[in-house]
Amino acid sequence: MYRQEGFTIAQIPEPPFQVYGLAVADREAGKFYRLPEAMLEKMPQYDFLGRRSVGGRVRFATDSRRILIRMTLDACREDINIPPSGSAGADVYLGTGKSAAFLGYIAPGVHSDKRLTVEKIFTKGPGDGVVTVNLPRNDLLLALEIGVEEDAGLWPAPAYRTPDPIVFYGSSITEGGCADRVGCSYVNLVSRWLDADFWNFGFSGKARGEPEFARYIASLPRVSAFVYDYDHNAPDVSHLRATHEAFFRIVRAARPALPIVMLSRPDADKDPADAAQRRQVIRETFDHAAAAGDRRVWFLDGGTFFGPEGRTECTVDGTHPNALGFMRMARSLYPVLERILYGEDAHA
Repeated sequence: MYRQEGFTIAQIPEPPFQVYGLAVADREAGKFYRLPEAMLEKMPQYDFLGRRSVGGRVRFATDSRRILIRMTLDACREDINIPPSGSAGADVYLGTGKSAAFLGYIAPGVHSDKRLTVEKIFTKGPGDGVVTVNLPRNDLLLALEIGVEEDAGLWPAPAYRTPDPIVFYGSSITEGGCADRVGCSYVNLVSRWLDADFWNFGFSGKARGEPEFARYIASLPRVSAFVYDYDHNAPDVSHLRATHEAFFRIVRAARPALPIVMLSRPDADKDPADAAQRRQVIRETFDHAAAAGDRRVWFLDGGTFFGPEGRTECTVDGTHPNALGFMRMARSLYPVLERILYGEDAHA
C-alpha cells in the first residue's frame, strides 16, 4: 500500500481486496484471466477471450466516504454495439443482494489500440459498506488500484451468501453483450440479486459445447449450480444436437447432485424456425434426463424471456440484449436459481 493525495492505495489482489471469478490474478505479470493458462494452451480457440476479465469482481468493505479507482487496460477497442462503459468499463456497487446500489462506472473516454490508464473518485457516503467492482468485459485488464481515505477503515467483505460459485457457460449474450455496462448483464444481475459468487464462461462465437470444456467445468472444486445456453454459438442445429446432451452427461457424471439449468436463446423472433429447432434439442436433453429420474435439472424457454410487449426494444441488433433485455432475462432466471439455492429445491 502507499499514500497519495489523502488516499491509501493498493493494487489488487493485495489484501483485504478479494478477487472473485478469475483463475489468474497476477499483478506482477499484469494478468487477470478468467481461464487458467493451462486451459488457454489446451484450447487455443479461447486464448484471447479466456484472458478477458469478464465475470471478475473485487469485493471489500470500508467506511471511507470516497473511493479512488485507477485502472489500466491494454487498449479500448471499438465494439460496434457496445459503448466504452460496457466494453472497457468497470462499474461499482455498494451493498449486497437486491439492495445493492450503483455508484458509477469508470471507463476510457476514447477508443485506442494502445495501453491506457483511467482514474476516478467515487462518492460512497458515510458508514460501513460492502463495495463490489465489476471488471471489464472486452479489453484486457493489466492493473487495478483502489484507494480509500487515509483515516478510513478497510477490511475484507463478508462471504457471499452462496460462496460456491454458479457457473455460466454460453455465448456472447452470456458474456454480457451488449449491456451498456458490465453490471447490467443477466449473469451479473441475477448473481448480484442472489448474493452469489459466479464464474462467467460466456465466449463470443467460441463456446460450442466442446467435451474438453465440459470436463473443465466438471473439475472445478466448488459449484453451487450450472447454467448453460450456448446454442447461439452452435453453427447449426445438427452441431447442437451432437453436443448438447453429451456436454450435459459429462458434467452430470462428475456431479450427480449438481443443479443444472438449461436455457434456449432469447431472441427467438429473428429466425423462428431455427430457434424452435434449437429449443427442441435443448428440451430433449432435459426430457431425457428427467425421464431417467434426474430431479436436479431445469429447462427455461428463452423465447419467453423478453415477454409479449416491447420485444423489439430488448436487443441492440435483433440478437444481443440491451439493459432492458438483460433485465427481463434476469427476472426470468432469478426465481429458479433462488429456489434452487435457498428454497424448496435447495436440498432436493
